[in-house]
Amino acid sequence: MATEIKIKNLLQGYQSVITNGKHSIVGDEPITSKGSDLGLSPTELVLSGLAMCKVATVRFIARKNGWEIGDVNAALFQEVKRESAGFKTSIKVKISIDGNLTEEQKTELIKQADNCYIHRMLKRDWDIEHIKFEEHDLILN
Repeated sequence: MATEIKIKNLLQGYQSVITNGKHSIVGDEPITSKGSDLGLSPTELVLSGLAMCKVATVRFIARKNGWEIGDVNAALFQEVKRESAGFKTSIKVKISIDGNLTEEQKTELIKQADNCYIHRMLKRDWDIEHIKFEEHDLILN
């Protein structure tokens, strides 16, 4: 499954319009990084994707099993340490699940959250390749 994201940098700070062709959001850097802090930072965007995937997985598994749930909330905390070979990133995840569930069911749902596709993708090696940018690639839908 291929996913395409397009981004157009704006003149203010590091503001960017990010789109998948259907939906758009604003990204930026915090003021401490000389941005204007008018959108999510790159790190926040990555953590947002992971959090959303985990919460959606909890909802999917609960529905599949016919378990009654209410609100599902997640909070993610990231720490980055510089090492000689690059960066070591640690992410701590808190998930709360409201509903008529046993402790075993809640434990299972939180365990299943680690099977969401973004979690599995982030745990693997990535190959990032630069390809030639064409003039028509600039068009944001």
